[in-house]
Amino acid sequence: MSSPQSIPAPLTKSAIAALIDHTLLRADARHSDIVRLCQEARQFGFACVCVNSVWTPLAASELSGSKVKVCTVAGFPLGANSTEAKVGETEAALRDGASEIDMVLNIGALLDDDFSTVSYDISAVAEACHRRGAIVKAILETALLDRVHKVTACRLAKSAGADFVKTSTGFGPSGATVDDVKLMREAAGPSMGVKAAGGIRTLEDLLRMVEAGANRIGASAGVRIVEAAA
Repeated sequence: MSSPQSIPAPLTKSAIAALIDHTLLRADARHSDIVRLCQEARQFGFACVCVNSVWTPLAASELSGSKVKVCTVAGFPLGANSTEAKVGETEAALRDGASEIDMVLNIGALLDDDFSTVSYDISAVAEACHRRGAIVKAILETALLDRVHKVTACRLAKSAGADFVKTSTGFGPSGATVDDVKLMREAAGPSMGVKAAGGIRTLEDLLRMVEAGANRIGASAGVRIVEAAA
């Protein structure tokens, strides 16, 4: 299992690229779009590409021989799938070449304070990932949570074995905020990864998130961000 990467210093162009999960999760993504995403990831040295599971085999093929990883989502974007379904998605994605899984936790159970369900949901996916040497990022969808539930979600995810906590799907009411990233970093502690995602479109956005405590950034604007760093 990989440990969360530390925040690079100084933030050079290549170091910034290495923070970014180059993301394309739109329903209308096509074969040519995924190929281009992977080509850009190779060119700029992004941490990974993040795609829906149907594209995992293609992404893995396109990135074969490179250091760029393939990330696939599970229980996305609502988190309201059964744990069995999330684990099934995860295991299939790992067989197809993914080495990172971004899963949406059970938001309804969290809001009901049904913490045992939330913890079991995350731990089942985490165990499936760790058996294959992969990592899992638990997505909170922070726009739907109050401060107490954000902190609780981070602590549950950490105790359940998640490697990262992630702010947002990008399909919720809003995306990452500096305040949420600061809160999540505080709740998760220094040893856990924090991924900021949703609405991060500029170099300035990225730098604010990193300063707040994020050590991975999910963005569809990765090329524009890295070019701005030049």
